[in-house]
Amino acid sequence: MNREDAIQQLREVFEKVGHGLIAIGDQTRQKVILALLSENCYPGMRVGEITKITHLSRPAVSHHLRILKEEKIISMREEGTKNFYYLSPEESKLGELKQLVNQIDALLHDPSRRIEK
Repeated sequence: MNREDAIQQLREVFEKVGHGLIAIGDQTRQKVILALLSENCYPGMRVGEITKITHLSRPAVSHHLRILKEEKIISMREEGTKNFYYLSPEESKLGELKQLVNQIDALLHDPSRRIEK
């Protein structure tokens, strides 16, 4: 693939995952993600549990969970009237974000990009 095609492909990936970058870039949402990663999260965590770990209000946690869920960073499963939030490599857009970073890294390390001094 030539450089112009690689840049165009990168533009398309940015377009696809840009909102996901914004979602994980927020420090409060990072706390929520870290809470989900730090605990034995199977079968997921409820809002009250995340509230205790993050020291955020229940409405704040719910707001940030909604954003992360809309951007497919986290997943939710229902069990009766209970909602459990979790991270799943199979269901998350995090793989697409990783692909974006890998593509940028590949372009940065492309030998044809080097300038001779």
